[in-house]
Amino acid sequence: MAQLDRRNFLAGAAVVAFDPADSRWLSSLPENSTAIQLPPLDGELVTDEEALTEAATDYGHLAHRRPRAVLRPGSVDDVVTLVRFANDHGLVVAVRGQGHSTFGQAQADCGVVIDSRTLATIHEVTPDRAVVDAGVQWLDLVRIALVDGVAPPVSTDFLGLSVGGTLCVGGIGGASQHFGMLVDNTLELQVVTGDGRLVTCSADHEPELFEAVLGGLGQFAIIVRATVRLVRAPALARVYTLTYPQVTDLTAAQRTALADGRFDYLEGQLVPTDDDDFTFVLEGGAWYTTEPPDDAALLAGLAPAGVDVADVPYFEWLNRVYETVEQIEALRLPSPWLNAFIPDAVTDEIVAELLKTLTPADAGGVALLYPTRRALVTRPQVVVPDGEVFFLLALLRAVSPPDAAHAERLIADNDALYARVLAAGGAQYPVNALHLTPADWRTHYGDRWPVVMRDKDLYDPRGVLTPGQGIFEPVSRAPGTP
Repeated sequence: MAQLDRRNFLAGAAVVAFDPADSRWLSSLPENSTAIQLPPLDGELVTDEEALTEAATDYGHLAHRRPRAVLRPGSVDDVVTLVRFANDHGLVVAVRGQGHSTFGQAQADCGVVIDSRTLATIHEVTPDRAVVDAGVQWLDLVRIALVDGVAPPVSTDFLGLSVGGTLCVGGIGGASQHFGMLVDNTLELQVVTGDGRLVTCSADHEPELFEAVLGGLGQFAIIVRATVRLVRAPALARVYTLTYPQVTDLTAAQRTALADGRFDYLEGQLVPTDDDDFTFVLEGGAWYTTEPPDDAALLAGLAPAGVDVADVPYFEWLNRVYETVEQIEALRLPSPWLNAFIPDAVTDEIVAELLKTLTPADAGGVALLYPTRRALVTRPQVVVPDGEVFFLLALLRAVSPPDAAHAERLIADNDALYARVLAAGGAQYPVNALHLTPADWRTHYGDRWPVVMRDKDLYDPRGVLTPGQGIFEPVSRAPGTP
């Protein structure tokens, strides 16, 4: 979805006051009313049907928690104003970027959703970093940065995500084997804490807040601006598509490639076949500008059953799935995703178990499987398994044609598979359709849970932010609750 231009605001829908008696937003302030006038905004707070329906919808099309208003901020100050207002009047707030949550994580039932698409300025691009607003799409940053021959060291497979939304989760991709996640390549943040303070934080300034927010699922502060690392970018990508008859052949080849770091990009897929089964694909990318890679060296010891090699411009490779994802999104298909981090030692066993029952229809959209290095994931809020290597298993399901019962069955399957992964020492990459309670989240964070609770109390003491994640027990919504 494109950035939202402030000129495209829906005329006549702006809110000017809030009536705490029945939690209604008003477009006018009647005389002798007990309603509270909203402080001046550079953007608009709206309550029209189209805005509320969009804010109660996400890529998953599974959860629909309707807010009572949507803020389209014209400045960072608007975010500060809204969060402070929410604290004063017992409201909850969530931020929606490009709407690529799958289970209502960025929704705010009866609260206010901040649409970050109107905060989408790329402020600066230098040889080693970029300063961008939270609503900027990675696609736009990559396009502009490549003009100067630089790019982020890691890219998610889909570039249509917002910077702020990605940094709330982690941001993993095929180059994470060399550089960690996008949160590991973030240098500084400007955030609005849950109690309404505008703070700039980094590893050197307010480091506890910095570490709480990166991968913090929107629980402690709203990211409004980020400084992210850039590196020199190649001109071309040589992409190797290697096929294997068995999943263990794939994972063995991936471990070999990971061990010596031969590919700049390393992923893998479970690809449906015509006979209702799967073939297994290693995707390896080697970047270059003038001197092509050595094919023989890159393929040595990988023993694929089939090989395809293609050279494409680097930007085309990074942006290869954009149009496909946009087309799928337009179909509004239920998408009960599951993304799990599995310890290397049990990956083959768990995936083999899964393949005994997984059909291409239940895999749905894309199924990914690839390894990365534990030591490169440095942000403490991002939970990954112990051990030197872990695998990402991503079942990016889409139910076509839409079928609510089928979607619910797949969510139940997600719950069961996640329980199996958790019991084996794994973790979730939290962009999933899972039935999770606060007790489940305590298990997810493990020994870190006391720190998570401390940070919530410190930065969002009234529990204003991002209720859709369901991490914490609900707190009183009474205005002025300490």
